[in-house]
Amino acid sequence: MIKIIAVLCSLSSPTNCHEQIVTTSDFAEVSMQACLIGAPQLAEWMKQHPAERLAAWRCVFGKQDGRGV
Repeated sequence: MIKIIAVLCSLSSPTNCHEQIVTTSDFAEVSMQACLIGAPQLAEWMKQHPAERLAAWRCVFGKQDGRGV
């Protein structure tokens, strides 16, 4: 399983950034190649979060346990 971890920054406070695991049913079967080139689903996900700016993302295999996300 591939997870996409997004670095999101607040539009109202650009230095206020956090990491979030992006999970939707659209990401159920994203390939590593699609993830690395910016999975089209990520743009759609961002439309649903208009108060934040996507600063970066990374792709990881397996489960994230919350440490060092």
